Amino acid sequence: MKVKDIAEKLNFKVLAGNNGLGREVTGVYICDLLSWVMSHGKNGNAWITVQVHPNVVAVATLLEFSCIIIPENIEVEEITLQKAENENIPVMQTSLNSFEIGIELNKLGI
Repeated sequence: MKVKDIAEKLNFKVLAGNNGLGREVTGVYICDLLSWVMSHGKNGNAWITVQVHPNVVAVATLLEFSCIIIPENIEVEEITLQKAENENIPVMQTSLNSFEIGIELNKLGI
């Protein structure tokens, strides 16, 4: 499933990275500790994190994640969104918490 399809089906707000909405989502990873994510995340994962600083974009780019999903409508730093835009990494926001996002993604077959 493409990032764009997830955004539409789950009504996620796309904050940045519209050029990356065609990326394929092959799995989900939920974690906030960047070093742990770097050692366990997989290419194509949709990454759910409460971290909103620019380093999340660097990690997502390094691991070739499909997108970053920010739960609970947490506000994202502008510099992070600019970096995501430059790297074509979609950053999406939702009012759901991380657990609820995981459930909804599972219902979509991810």
